[in-house]
Amino acid sequence: MSNPSLLILAGDGIGPEVMTEVRKIIDWYGAKRDVTFDVSEGLVGGCSYDAHGTPLTDETMAKAQEVDAVLLGAVGGPKYDNLDFSVKPERGLLRLRKEMDLFANLRPAQCFDALADFSSLKKDVVAGLDIMIVRELTSGIYFGEPRGIIKEGNERVGINTQRYTESEIARVARSAFELARKRGNKVCSMEKANVMESGILWRDVVTEVHQAEYSDVELSHMYADAGAMQLCRWPKQFDVIVTDNLFGDLLSDAAAMLTGSLGMLPSASLGAPMENGRPKALYEPVHGSAPDIAGQGKANPIACILSFAMALRYSFDMGAEADRLEKAVEDVLADGLRTADLLGEEGVSPVSTSEMGDAIVAKLDASL
Repeated sequence: MSNPSLLILAGDGIGPEVMTEVRKIIDWYGAKRDVTFDVSEGLVGGCSYDAHGTPLTDETMAKAQEVDAVLLGAVGGPKYDNLDFSVKPERGLLRLRKEMDLFANLRPAQCFDALADFSSLKKDVVAGLDIMIVRELTSGIYFGEPRGIIKEGNERVGINTQRYTESEIARVARSAFELARKRGNKVCSMEKANVMESGILWRDVVTEVHQAEYSDVELSHMYADAGAMQLCRWPKQFDVIVTDNLFGDLLSDAAAMLTGSLGMLPSASLGAPMENGRPKALYEPVHGSAPDIAGQGKANPIACILSFAMALRYSFDMGAEADRLEKAVEDVLADGLRTADLLGEEGVSPVSTSEMGDAIVAKLDASL
């Protein structure tokens, strides 16, 4: 059996710094757990534009299609604000998502007990929170046609079309149900069936998939605006939330702040299974490139490290090793170690990006 393959695209800003800490974790698994990955590296975003005049080369795109998983750091920065839209750093990321057909975006919102005080909500509301939002990523109002700005009479009109096919809804629903079977076995589907025909179809298709294939999973439906309110009121009522592209964009960002820091949040974007049974997959932290702190050792590497934990779980079927890594992160936080974005307690000094990575490796050593 060949080793699982991983393409690392560190990207811009703090991307290379946080990815350096992930490499420590990858090296640890090779040395201490006999889990070796075939790792290759490439450029994406602004650094790719600087080197090649494009945010993603055809060669790197081809490599992403070949490997078992892609791990990405961050793209963009003010240096590239005046570039033509077609070559902005973010176009590289969007090309990866589109050409790999990554239709299911997984955004966990997990609040470690040690960080419950960092949320803007009351501690008892968020302590122990562990939910997953599954967002459809390749269709809906962001991609529907017709779209654009047209002239009607004396004024401009902006047009975007919300469009979904049955098959697009069914495949992301299956992703959500499969995830729920590995978690709390509950799915809440969110749409606006009260005012949108696409919402009616969404509810119908999710229900049909549930009845035909996943009747063992508990299914509920909720209007997306009510869902947003319930996320703030009592988020622990949810396990897996599945929703469309627009509502998923909004709800996942709202859920992200329940945990207190974007520096803590990983994500995965999954597609159809390849010949080896593994899904097309891209893993990335939710945070941006943070160019204002790049190169200063202030970045929190935990979101990127937890993104690798998601790769262990969903691409490489190493759930026990993912648990081990997530527990190491939890233990480091319980010890009181904090990067600058997590400071709040008086008398606590921040640790650097590399010190946080080293501490997590030490906890992995202690787990053996």
